[in-house]
Amino acid sequence: MDRFLKTVLFSSILVSVFVSSCAQNCSVSNNIFTSCSNLPVLNSYLYWNYHQANHTADIAYRQTGVTSSQWVAWALNVGGSGMAGAQCLVAFTNSSGLVRAYTTPVNNFSPTMAEGDLSFNVPRISAELNNGEMVILATLQLPTGRTSFNQVWQVGPVSGDTLQEHAQNSANKLSTGTVDFASGSTTTSSSGGVGSRQRKKNVHGVLNVVSWGILVPIGAMTARYLKVFKSADPAWFYVHVACQCSAYIVGVAGWATGLKLGSESPLVYDTHRNIGITLFCLGTLQVFALLLRPKKDHKFRFYWNLYHWSVGYAVIILSIVNIFEGFDILDPEKKWKRAYIGVLIFLGATAVLLEAFTWFVVIKRKNSDTEKSPQVATRNGVNGYGGTRSRQEI
Repeated sequence: MDRFLKTVLFSSILVSVFVSSCAQNCSVSNNIFTSCSNLPVLNSYLYWNYHQANHTADIAYRQTGVTSSQWVAWALNVGGSGMAGAQCLVAFTNSSGLVRAYTTPVNNFSPTMAEGDLSFNVPRISAELNNGEMVILATLQLPTGRTSFNQVWQVGPVSGDTLQEHAQNSANKLSTGTVDFASGSTTTSSSGGVGSRQRKKNVHGVLNVVSWGILVPIGAMTARYLKVFKSADPAWFYVHVACQCSAYIVGVAGWATGLKLGSESPLVYDTHRNIGITLFCLGTLQVFALLLRPKKDHKFRFYWNLYHWSVGYAVIILSIVNIFEGFDILDPEKKWKRAYIGVLIFLGATAVLLEAFTWFVVIKRKNSDTEKSPQVATRNGVNGYGGTRSRQEI
């Protein structure tokens, strides 16, 4: 009998310990939650209780390894994924040594992180920092009609009372996922790398950099510098057309991808979008202008050349401007922006060298032709471009 009582007592203790440990797995800051999730990056954890009656959620976001010179944030992105459009809960230690918690909406990729109202109500928010653990406690009035949302969490440095930009390493870029407050399930992007939307953004960026940002300038340089060589005529023209048509085809694919991304995004990037539409229109005009290209001796050829030259260089300038606008929106690793700057420097240096060499050849050829037969040279209209009437003709 004693053995039986001891067995029952021991079993009760084990069950009690087990239940207690289970409860402790979803408890933080003396609060017990029904659901919790160990987020895979940035030493972060999410806890919550969902109240179906009033469609609210009590949440706790905990991040370990935090110092008083860092800020932490957790957010729901109701209309999209990632940082843009995120509705954030932020906490940091201010210059007075007090932990401050507040809400801020992220409306672009260069947020000020200033305090502001979210797209949903947050009746309660507080935070505490103890032993390197920052905990944000809040009550969320969830948007109606759903319980599953995209979530984002982040950490970054603080200077005084100013929140600085967070790092751009892999952990910071993979701190996204989803949370279903009703079912208690979560998913993260760390297992699959960047999401499908991020892949679309990357494809959009690559297509436009290659087309408008590289092929178009190379095609223009081909037309300007190769035709000075008599042996390159008419090969330079076909190379020029091939470069520009290829750039246009790839650019249209990039433009269409951008339209798709714009229709799916809750944010509107007016400058980037408007320049993109302008580039598409100008590029289309340039392509169709080939069908209206007058012959070299036609009286309207000069005006066609002037139009073609002006629109072409406008496309190049707008393309470069819009690519850097895209870099600011996409916010890739700095090496990609530096790589494109390197490409521009190379193309610019090449153009300067070719410009100097071209004028050297033109002047030398003109002097040689004048010395040999000035009358024939004048009668035949020979200039430094081997019989062409204008340097702008292509």
